[in-house]
Amino acid sequence: MYWAHRVVDRFPDGQLYVNLRGFDPGGAVTTPAEAVRSFLDALDVPAQRVPEGLDAQTALYRSLLAERRMLVLLDNARDADQIRPLLPGTPGCLVLVTSRNQLTGLIAGAGAIPLPLDLLDPAEARDLLAQRMGRDRITAEPAAVKQIIERCAGLPLVLAIVAAELRHPHERLDTLATGDSSTDVRSVFSWSYQQLSGPAARVFRLLGVHPGPELSISATASLAAIPPARVRPLLAELVRAHLVTEPEPGRYTLHDLLRAYAGELAASVDSEADLRAAVHRLLDHYLRGAQRADALLHPNRDAIELVTPPAGVAVDEFDSARAATDWFTAEHQALTAAASLAADAGLDRYAWQLVWSMAGFVERHRDFRDAAVLH
Repeated sequence: MYWAHRVVDRFPDGQLYVNLRGFDPGGAVTTPAEAVRSFLDALDVPAQRVPEGLDAQTALYRSLLAERRMLVLLDNARDADQIRPLLPGTPGCLVLVTSRNQLTGLIAGAGAIPLPLDLLDPAEARDLLAQRMGRDRITAEPAAVKQIIERCAGLPLVLAIVAAELRHPHERLDTLATGDSSTDVRSVFSWSYQQLSGPAARVFRLLGVHPGPELSISATASLAAIPPARVRPLLAELVRAHLVTEPEPGRYTLHDLLRAYAGELAASVDSEADLRAAVHRLLDHYLRGAQRADALLHPNRDAIELVTPPAGVAVDEFDSARAATDWFTAEHQALTAAASLAADAGLDRYAWQLVWSMAGFVERHRDFRDAAVLH
């Protein structure tokens, strides 16, 4: 909207705007027929001239735009099917679409140019807070501002809500609750969560069980007891919904706030038995991977006896010492977090066996601080 106002002079025939409500918490998504009809009304088409049916109305809409230069802003779109009937049929108009999804079908089929918006960097986050709170206060409390920026991880909405709620500090997500469903962080997250398929929603909830910071496809498969080939498209669905990110191929992460939200959902939706089983599968996944990698790197170490893993555990395989080293390097933080999770949960066997299986790699890399924490 801000950019649209700045370029209004480039479109002498005006602008058309519609909120498609693709992620409305009440589920009231704007249909293409409703959007087209609103555009015809905005173009001053008399009711008696509006034809019956979406195809006929779309044809009239496109004919009216054929000789005009207009900006069409389609806000908060859910998918490409919602957008296609609203595209002008000839050059001359510019269409700007905003969405939480990537809309790859629109990019491939209609030549759309994607413009992904990244998180704010520290300087941009500071400027946002200054606009909301005043630059004098930002300058006077640099340490507090730095902590706020770090906790909000560059999320503009979260920064804005924190700025509004600083007089009423609470814990984590509760700090960010405004009571307004359009800005409350839980509500905003729920807009994307409610659009997920059932299997993807379950995977997202179980991600709240993972101790972080990253996880692989096979770790996710173990959490959910789903084969890796089936969990990959579910993770892709979560990426498209911006509930998780894929910083590098096959590695996934989610912001701490989203992890907390996923954990809250899991506690309210999934049974304790299901969550306990997911934790056991996850720990078995990491334990068996660590044991196999350690056996390749340190074949003379005493082997430890593992119990039969529960069904649904995906085990990583290694064909060389290099592959084993790469796995330990990629999973080191997750393994450390998994050992702490096991210890905190009273799962002592997992705790000591994870540490034992990691010890050779940790000692080899002279990471004595991690070794001290682990032991």
